[in-house]
Amino acid sequence: MTTNYDGKGLASELYERVAEIPEGYATSYSALGRSLSRPVSGLLVGKWMHRCPSDHPWWRVLAADGSLVVGRKDPMAGHEQRERLEAEGFAFTADGCLIFGERFWEP
Repeated sequence: MTTNYDGKGLASELYERVAEIPEGYATSYSALGRSLSRPVSGLLVGKWMHRCPSDHPWWRVLAADGSLVVGRKDPMAGHEQRERLEAEGFAFTADGCLIFGERFWEP
């Protein structure tokens, strides 16, 4: 896959990675960024995730500390993310961070 300077190739590569995240596992923006053919920051991954196809498991991507940052800009999406993760058996800390434990997916 070619990786254009503008990131279009990398964004497509990112979405392919997101589609690979198995049910019952979650990962971080930064881990996904490191896994690309041309590594990028977790912040850039977060920006690209706004355009992630809705049929990809976007809810399995969180901040490295387990926080649900998607809910900061869109509280409804944050609520949906938490509900989907709870349905997959994830637990959360008292302050709302996901506990990755043994279920962190390293791309």
